Amino acid sequence: MDKHFKNIEFSKATELSALVNYQSGQVVSRTLSQGKAVSITLFAFDEGEEIGSHDSEGDAMVYLLDGEAEITIGGEVHHVKAGQTIVMPARVQHALFAKKQFKMLLVVVFAQK
Repeated sequence: MDKHFKNIEFSKATELSALVNYQSGQVVSRTLSQGKAVSITLFAFDEGEEIGSHDSEGDAMVYLLDGEAEITIGGEVHHVKAGQTIVMPARVQHALFAKKQFKMLLVVVFAQK
């Protein structure tokens, strides 16, 4: 049987934020699933770190597990806090900046042709 998840234990309750750790001056990521239809990744951003403006071929949903993020979508700045989510539409420029440390779950859904 093929498994679609990796880097996470099966059949065990897990706290997602514990699967990725803050590291000074870095953005740390941990891929949980990578496929043609969906990509799921955990991130930990140290304060002041960022991912510059880019776009994606899929709709990308960010769910903040911890901290606060400044997320720019199509030139509009959004302040997102732990427990909140925001969707970045496909082919629209977006960027992420850590005003404070934050951890997030990123789910990207790609159109199937």
